[in-house]
Amino acid sequence: MVAPTIAFQGIHGAYSEQACREMRPDRRPLCCRSFEDIFSAIEQGTAELGMLPVENSVAGVVSDSYDLLATHDLHIVGEYYLRVRHALLATPGSSIEQIRTVSSHPQALAQCRQFLQQQGWQANAVYDTAGAACDLAQRRSSDEAAIASELCADLYGLVVLRRQIQDSDRNTTRFLLIASQPVDPPDHQPCKTSLLFVVKNIPAALYKCLGGFATNGINLTRLESRPVRGGHWHYHFYLDFQGQPEAPACRQALEELRFFTEQVKILGCYPAAVDDGTDGC
Repeated sequence: MVAPTIAFQGIHGAYSEQACREMRPDRRPLCCRSFEDIFSAIEQGTAELGMLPVENSVAGVVSDSYDLLATHDLHIVGEYYLRVRHALLATPGSSIEQIRTVSSHPQALAQCRQFLQQQGWQANAVYDTAGAACDLAQRRSSDEAAIASELCADLYGLVVLRRQIQDSDRNTTRFLLIASQPVDPPDHQPCKTSLLFVVKNIPAALYKCLGGFATNGINLTRLESRPVRGGHWHYHFYLDFQGQPEAPACRQALEELRFFTEQVKILGCYPAAVDDGTDGC
């Protein structure tokens, strides 16, 4: 029996855990070391769901997540937009004048680039925001700081030197909820469909692939390319569109897409969330 848990990358206090608790408070969060471990936890039955960050409004795409969606047979069953508010954390007794090095996940460092440049500190990229806070608490170094959530200060005995240091007040991360089985969104609820495809090696192939969506009046919300693992200058394209594959217009667009592609893989059809600029979605 699959455990009633939801897997996320990081340790307690990570933003991914916050997204888990806000979107699915009925599931116990399960810490995973890597994004790959999220997929393994679901495939092995350790977790029922997984929370996967895929893009940020400031720092852009989380490429590892898209690569894993291509190589695993899991399904996208939901999405969530999390407003991200970064804090500068340090050990008790430290002052901002003492700080020389700041550690965090590369995405968090990118989201606070202007603040870090103004301070002239050295940025140190690590695997996790909460992990950076936990490691700092263990080292107790007075000239180091971490970028993480304020929750991490309480969890790991740190102090907040500055709040909301992100470059954008609307800094938002989009998460995808993944599971071993697909879902059927209610007919009355707006939904998205995510898929990946590989174009045929013919002139204007990508243009022709997308033409069916335009002629059928279907709104595309994301298009991303990633190298095919093991391929030489060969790419997957990831596409999100508004609607369900079974709807007549969407079905016609997908038929045209398949005519110009070598592979089409539907990753999931799921209820669409709305990033309205407030807390959560």
